[in-house]
Amino acid sequence: MSKAAAKPSSAGPFSGFERMVAWRYLRSRRKETVISVIASISFLGIMLGVATLIVVMAVMNGFRAELLTRILGVNGHLIVTPIDLPLEDYAQVADRINGVAGVRYALPLIDGQVLAQGNVGSGTGALVRGIRGEDIGKVSIVANNIRQGSLVGFDTAEGVAIGSRMADNLGLRLGDMITLISPDGDVTPLGTMPRLKGYPVTAIFEVGMSEYDSSIVYMPLAEAQLYFNMEDLAQSIEIYVDNPDAVDALRPKVEEAAQRPILLSDWRQRNQTFFSALQVERNVMFMILTLIVLVAALNIISGLVMLVKDKGHDIAILRTMGATRGAILRIFLMTGAAIGVVGTLAGVFLGILICLNVESIRQFFSWISGTVLFNPELYFLSQLPAKMDMGETLSVVLMALVLSFLATLFPAWRAARLDPVEALRYE
Repeated sequence: MSKAAAKPSSAGPFSGFERMVAWRYLRSRRKETVISVIASISFLGIMLGVATLIVVMAVMNGFRAELLTRILGVNGHLIVTPIDLPLEDYAQVADRINGVAGVRYALPLIDGQVLAQGNVGSGTGALVRGIRGEDIGKVSIVANNIRQGSLVGFDTAEGVAIGSRMADNLGLRLGDMITLISPDGDVTPLGTMPRLKGYPVTAIFEVGMSEYDSSIVYMPLAEAQLYFNMEDLAQSIEIYVDNPDAVDALRPKVEEAAQRPILLSDWRQRNQTFFSALQVERNVMFMILTLIVLVAALNIISGLVMLVKDKGHDIAILRTMGATRGAILRIFLMTGAAIGVVGTLAGVFLGILICLNVESIRQFFSWISGTVLFNPELYFLSQLPAKMDMGETLSVVLMALVLSFLATLFPAWRAARLDPVEALRYE
């Protein structure tokens, strides 16, 4: 009979015998209460650390995605402004840009800062956006979120569309008059007189971002030209594209289609500081929360070190019965890795569960505390978003597993290096 055939199959690496011993070391006994408590704390630490990392990264991704959707839903991805000559041929330029592959639509606009007054309060600053009636329906985030009134006949109604928060702040309802005051008024012998004019509120929208819902007023382009003394002119053309991340490839095509000197800026340039701050905050939060998993991994080290010390006599007997140092090493590796693997899987499950119900959890804690958590006035969004990214989730799982495995190496190595003679002598 060959040596290979004579060798029992159960004596190989990670055999049933090694798994059985590792499992017995994981089970709690009355005299091993401290070790069991440390193992439980390690398990809970890894579970909560992984869950917290997944939830925080998902919420920050959700914030970024929601803000990006709303910012780019209201503002164009590419902004065309004229150079040298006024934008008198805005309609023709917009039509030519609309023909560029990858462009969804191009909208001529007039923007102007005003003071808005309603039925209550002293007034609030507002941004008037002059836009054609045929174009405001293309701004889907506004057109699909009309809470009162309608955008039908927007060009001929001689009214304006305002955000829901502005309506609440100024005490306005559908059909009420909103008074707009512009500092750039008519020049008289006594100086420049502010322009003051009232418009009926024909529509109230709510895009879900408080900054826009409280400050934007949409006005028919022809009326905005009269109000801002820009007859037959447009201030800019905002371009919405199919893929916002591919605006660089569209720049030369748009410049060619414009057939006139223009200055192009994109959404990344206009919001660079904002999104850069979000990215930095996201990376810092990942590094800080990783410390939770690291602390839990250190608990695994302390628990296994105490287990090795407590099981010195058992290890010595196993060695005298023929167990190799490799077998002892693998037994303690499996013991520690089991805590890390089970804790990580439980953390993933808990993190996914929280992400799927994060808005309900926010509302529950708001009800319990009697305060508004994540106030829309401060955080710009009307609800708490969460968007899990598969790549990030896998990276969190991999990081937790690696830290847990590394934490088992030193105690397992100490167990494998234990001298059975010394261990039995002092037993």
